[in-house]
Amino acid sequence: MELLKTREELATWRKGIQGKLGLVMTMGALHEGHLDLVRAAKAQADTVLVTVFVNPTQFAPGEDYDTYPRDLAGDAAKLQEVGADALFAPTPEVMYPSGEALVRFDPGHAATILEGKTRPTHFAGVLLVVGKMFHLTRPDVAAFGKKDAQQLAIISQMVTDLDFPLTILPVEIRREPDGLALSSRNRYLSPQERDTALNLSQALQWGRENASRLGASDLAAKVRERLTAVPGIDVDYVALVNPTGFVPITGEFHGAAILALAAKVGSTRLIDNMDVQL
Repeated sequence: MELLKTREELATWRKGIQGKLGLVMTMGALHEGHLDLVRAAKAQADTVLVTVFVNPTQFAPGEDYDTYPRDLAGDAAKLQEVGADALFAPTPEVMYPSGEALVRFDPGHAATILEGKTRPTHFAGVLLVVGKMFHLTRPDVAAFGKKDAQQLAIISQMVTDLDFPLTILPVEIRREPDGLALSSRNRYLSPQERDTALNLSQALQWGRENASRLGASDLAAKVRERLTAVPGIDVDYVALVNPTGFVPITGEFHGAAILALAAKVGSTRLIDNMDVQL
């Protein structure tokens, strides 16, 4: 596996690639969920490039940019084992040579709700780095996890609206045996907080099992009630959304939807979601 750190190294490597290129974008601190993205990309492409970049433009002041876990050597070893062909690990100076990008993508209305309401600058920063990586790497397919469902929806819309010549590959959420969704931020949790965090996936599973009975109008509210009753959980949102535009569903609805939530367990903010059928 080749390690690339500069634009020049990336460009030289890219020129030598034949066949389909798969891209997996990460912020590092890799776990099996990330490695599932690599496996999915390998199944669809001849060559797989993974990026590790903690992108400063998607963090707001007071968020965990400075403390976000970084372990490039450990990440590289995991990627080597799973069969990635190259790792691009730029610094912020490489990605943003002018210090600040003056021109940005407008992520639209979907970026103002749910995650976007709590983190109003987040998705503009995400689209900025994703768009730049797409231009720099020119992939044929890019794999993104369904755990970040709102991000997946917004990136997919950008690819469609701006005619990026690539296919987005959604990959299922990887969970621990007890149901906790894998996340790099799980390492912030104390053992007691981790036990508390299990209530998130359990509430979603309960919602999935009772979706038809409760209906679209009551489902999110009932799941939220279950979570707010748990000491140590501070619920940000629980929402039933349309899978395509990630717009909250209100009133009568029948069909496939996503039940999504965000909550703080201690000081750690976690997100999760499950597909439901109404």
